[in-house]
Amino acid sequence: MARYGQSFKAKAVARLLPPESAAVELVAREACIGVGTLLRWRERAQSGPPRGGVWTTGARMEALITTAGMPEAGKSTWCREQGVYPVELNKWCASATAALADPEDLRASPPATRSDRKRIKELERELLRKDRALAETAALLVLSKKVSALFSKGEDE
Repeated sequence: MARYGQSFKAKAVARLLPPESAAVELVAREACIGVGTLLRWRERAQSGPPRGGVWTTGARMEALITTAGMPEAGKSTWCREQGVYPVELNKWCASATAALADPEDLRASPPATRSDRKRIKELERELLRKDRALAETAALLVLSKKVSALFSKGEDE
């Protein structure tokens, strides 16, 4: 019976899960693993939140719901049991809140939009001015080289 390391199993299962969602037969053939073994690995990975591994979005949401009503001491205990830092829970909560935010809340206010447009126009004008100055400098450099080349030929003769 072959034994596979955790990283090998995790990579194989990751190919089965979104975003790749490869076919079980394809992954089994590429990794030289039985389809039944691969299905069993995927079932274990999806059965609960991974301990010290990558948490899926659903598992994160379940964790947030589970710990929402807990006091800090209970939340810390739960985090230790699951192998998660409380800071991670706070990040997950912030990202979930941001994802569920009303699109109106994310829009910039009209005065801010106006000031941004004004700033963009100023920067574009400045960029255009600098481009023109650079082009002029390059033209003068080319012309000065031509003039010096012409006069140096005249001195040789």
